[in-house]
Amino acid sequence: MTSNDDEHRSGLTEAAGRAAFYPARAAARAWRGRLEEAADEVLSTPEVARLVDRALAGPLPEEFARSLVRHRVLERILNELAASGELERLVEAGLASPKTLELTDSVLASNQTQRVVRYIASSPELRDAIARQTTGLADEVVGGVRASAARLDDRAEQAVRRRSRAARPIYGGIATRGIALATDAALVTVLFMSVTGLVALVASLVGGLRPEWLVGALLGSGWLLIAGSYFVLFWSAAGQTPGMRLLRLRVRGPDGEAPSIGRSMARLVGLVIAIVPLFAGFVPVLFTERRRGLHDLLAGTVVLYEGV
Repeated sequence: MTSNDDEHRSGLTEAAGRAAFYPARAAARAWRGRLEEAADEVLSTPEVARLVDRALAGPLPEEFARSLVRHRVLERILNELAASGELERLVEAGLASPKTLELTDSVLASNQTQRVVRYIASSPELRDAIARQTTGLADEVVGGVRASAARLDDRAEQAVRRRSRAARPIYGGIATRGIALATDAALVTVLFMSVTGLVALVASLVGGLRPEWLVGALLGSGWLLIAGSYFVLFWSAAGQTPGMRLLRLRVRGPDGEAPSIGRSMARLVGLVIAIVPLFAGFVPVLFTERRRGLHDLLAGTVVLYEGV
């Protein structure tokens, strides 16, 4: 049997099949509209509505939801959408839609949103959180400065004395004390400039101060008065200046307490003498066992690390 005979027989079979099913297809086309109308009438009857309402009021919705979760239907759908790239396309289309932009602008411009934003911005919880973050960052920075300064204290002493201490010293070194002194000098400068600005404002109202040498003398005297009062009062009252407190240093007299006013004044004179020859008065800090500078030797004081 040739291939042409097979093809001819197959064509006859297909034609016979189409002829056999033609009445069924014709009947379906004729009855399709009537079947759809009948289905609509059945679904719109009150009985069907009550049946659907009874089904939704029962455990069916919960069971359906549990079944969706159990078989991870939503997850599978999302994975399929993501794998095909359709999910990304839908999201981009939704975000780029003018309706979405209009809805977003409407929500942001609404009075309710403005009230929520004002409430959040003024809430004590937000202020406390910002304060905690700021305080934590400041403490971390200051703690790093303290640790670095303490290491510099030891390294400077080791470089000069060619040997290290067996145990960590309790006395403040030259780097830590230098940073504390620089901080105090900056604070004194700010205080002096504030006082000078106030005095200049008052003097301008009465025509200014004359002659110039008097102005220079008053400025120099004012600087010495403010700086001296700053150091003496803080040393004698608290045992530390703000700069020393920042670096956790504390000055102590022979009795282990904060120095008296007289001893603090003697220490201030020694500090000036130590600074004048290019800070040469601080060199003994590198060599003495208790890390004492010239002003400490004159006043009988020591500077300790706080909490050690």
